[in-house]
Amino acid sequence: MVACSIAALALIIERFSSLKIPKVAPPQLLNEALIVSRDGVPKPDIVSQLEQNSLLGEVLASGLLALSLNPRISEDDLRSTLEGAGRQAAHKLERYLAALATIASAAPLLGLLGTVIGMIDIFGAQGGASNAMGGNPAQLAHGISMALYNTAFGLMVAIPSLIFWRYFRARVDGYLLTMELASERFVRHLNTLRK
Repeated sequence: MVACSIAALALIIERFSSLKIPKVAPPQLLNEALIVSRDGVPKPDIVSQLEQNSLLGEVLASGLLALSLNPRISEDDLRSTLEGAGRQAAHKLERYLAALATIASAAPLLGLLGTVIGMIDIFGAQGGASNAMGGNPAQLAHGISMALYNTAFGLMVAIPSLIFWRYFRARVDGYLLTMELASERFVRHLNTLRK
């Protein structure tokens, strides 16, 4: 359980730092890319800067690179290029979310397992041959409370993990929608640049 809690905390911190707006989809990036490419495909160093800007920049730069490599590229191929870059960006956005969901699902079960093992141990000790008269009720109550702490700790790890998984999932979905809309607008713009 301690390992699960440390892993969940590390994943939450990593996702908070990776899913910031400037790293994923800066608000003015699409407009800047449209302005820079207004008269044609910009120079390779500008495309490279766009690619290194953010995940949305990678997607937009893929369209510019495809157009610079083949000025007569078909609209379908151009869309496919941006869709492929979008799938790669989506994979980067969803990184570690499955691990966080697994921790949220497994932590209560691990806590329950600890409780069951503790209860088996308590009742095994209370029902032994030396305790034929019934055992110590205070010791039994203390053992049961310690066993139940396992379940509580499992829930204390699972609940925040589930909350943050849902939060990050919604954030990723929002970013993906933003990137999809930006890509669609950029494809229409690139179609005007095709020869």
